[in-house]
Amino acid sequence: MTDSKYTLTSQNNTPRVILLSAIAAIGGFLFGFDSGVINGAVHALQVEFDSDAIGTGFNVASMLLGCAVGAFFAGSLADRFGRKTILLITAGTFIVSAWGSGISASSAEFVFYRILGGLAVGSASILAPAYISEIAPPHIRGRLASLQQLMIVLGLVSAFFSNYLIAGVAGGATELFWAGFKAWQWMFWVEIVPALVFLFGLIFIPESPRYLVAAGKAHKAETILAKLTNLEQAKKIVGEIKDTVFEKRKPRFTDIYRPERKNLYPIVWIGMALAMLQQFTGINVVFYYGAVLWQAAGFTEADALLTNVINGSVNVLFTFVAIALIDKVGRKPLLLVGALGQAVMLAVMAITFSVGDVTPEGNLNLSAAQGLIALVAANLFIAFFAFSWGPVMWVMLGEMFPNRFRGAALAVCGLAQWGANFLITMSFPIFLATIGLGLSYGIYATFGFIAFIFVKRFITETKDKTLEQMSKEHEELNKISLGN
Repeated sequence: MTDSKYTLTSQNNTPRVILLSAIAAIGGFLFGFDSGVINGAVHALQVEFDSDAIGTGFNVASMLLGCAVGAFFAGSLADRFGRKTILLITAGTFIVSAWGSGISASSAEFVFYRILGGLAVGSASILAPAYISEIAPPHIRGRLASLQQLMIVLGLVSAFFSNYLIAGVAGGATELFWAGFKAWQWMFWVEIVPALVFLFGLIFIPESPRYLVAAGKAHKAETILAKLTNLEQAKKIVGEIKDTVFEKRKPRFTDIYRPERKNLYPIVWIGMALAMLQQFTGINVVFYYGAVLWQAAGFTEADALLTNVINGSVNVLFTFVAIALIDKVGRKPLLLVGALGQAVMLAVMAITFSVGDVTPEGNLNLSAAQGLIALVAANLFIAFFAFSWGPVMWVMLGEMFPNRFRGAALAVCGLAQWGANFLITMSFPIFLATIGLGLSYGIYATFGFIAFIFVKRFITETKDKTLEQMSKEHEELNKISLGN
């Protein structure tokens, strides 16, 4: 096998690669914004639609059903129609969902548009890191793929800040804000602006070279790669891609299945577990229910929304730490440190919430010291997540699977990730109303320790390896047939 640890040449193609990656990563920004915007509107939706705890949970979690479906089908559709085509459809879906969520007059209508938005989020969550991984050179692939997570957290903090400003000016999420519409409606409509930027930017990006080779368009793939490296390297890379895809046909969903074993390939199971564990450590409880959580801990609505902005800022800051480290220290060390750190911080929060006083109305009342401990632990938890499981999980999903079935593997891992997200998000209001914050966070802390053990045992480092090298290693390990 030829060496494809290619370097960018004197043509200075690094800015072009970064630009293309940044455009694809705008999908991550919309992923984050769409996930975070619900945070400041939870109480308003409960009032607007007169929903109970279960209904509120479903209003929040309904998007995740769409995410699971979108992630599941996005990989296979991208294998069939191309990464760029499905990303363009995704951008349009974001626009429709944002508008529809704001004009909804009932829970059913709101859920419909949130599920539609979920389809877009799920698709973007899978295709953006996959596209970046497929165009990036190995020595900076981790950093470029981490742009996805950076944009996710920028989207989250932008949604938190937007919600904070809109609710502050209006006097509350249920109050009128502008043009006769309520604040919570404008919270959703703000998303239309970055969605339009994403749609416009996607028009100018090229198709993924790996997809083009699989689709029998090797010459076009070579032309694109030549602009990212040079002609000589482009020919070498195309040759290596040909060795790791089914040239006579496009990838199929069934390629992840081993007929002789009647089971999925082990790498697919590992990817699914990695995706689910990212959610089971409870990160999205903090982001989706941040305002509710801090109000339950005794904070005012305004203070709770401001706390969300602080949480989001910490997330952004430490994602830059991940970008700086991921191609130097590797993926596995970051996952190990992150899992252990998250588990310890969640345990601190669980103990703090457990010893707090409960009012006659059933609300948690923390002392000033307890509130400070909980706030510091929550931000340290976010910091550990932000430089490890946040970006690294998406980076690994985009690069760990062989070229022959990357799309199909991403489909099932995306379904697993968003299914776990839905389970955690839907169950938290019920946990909050039954077993309380302390025991709930104790459960999430336990999964942090499980995640540490899993990474130690099953995750293989991917730093500095090309996608083709990893494909070859996987083929040798699993004896993948090179036929049809």
